[in-house]
Amino acid sequence: MQYAETVAALGAIPLFSQLGSSTRKLLAFSSSYLAFHDGEDLFLKDTASDSVYVIQNGMVDIIVDQGGEEVVVARLGQNELVGEMGVFRNAPRSATIRAVGTVQAIKIEADVFIKAVTGNADAALGVMRMLSDKLATMTVRYENLMQGRDG
Repeated sequence: MQYAETVAALGAIPLFSQLGSSTRKLLAFSSSYLAFHDGEDLFLKDTASDSVYVIQNGMVDIIVDQGGEEVVVARLGQNELVGEMGVFRNAPRSATIRAVGTVQAIKIEADVFIKAVTGNADAALGVMRMLSDKLATMTVRYENLMQGRDG
């Protein structure tokens, strides 16, 4: 993907659309555009949270370990952000993210991402809303998973 296409792609994502053009350009300039094959991991649980990924095309599974067994707790797709929770918590990854089919993603280094979203009040509020929504969704999915295992 070319630089201008990456800037445009970032602008299509609600979180990044709130950032100024110069900030989106900085993100695009400092990002990597990566491709993953079916079954390939974008990152593994317990590894360093050194970046976030924007899923440009394709789908990824969020996988956690449940009693020694891999369990898919969510599937995310185009224009969704993954890896941000570990970056904000400054903690290791809490899940493995795995490609389902071919995936194209934009990788943004943690420090660049943090500076971009904390330097803009609207973007920071957008991140808080996005994380709250994600946490609520994951809580419901986890409760449903546990009810299925207990029942």
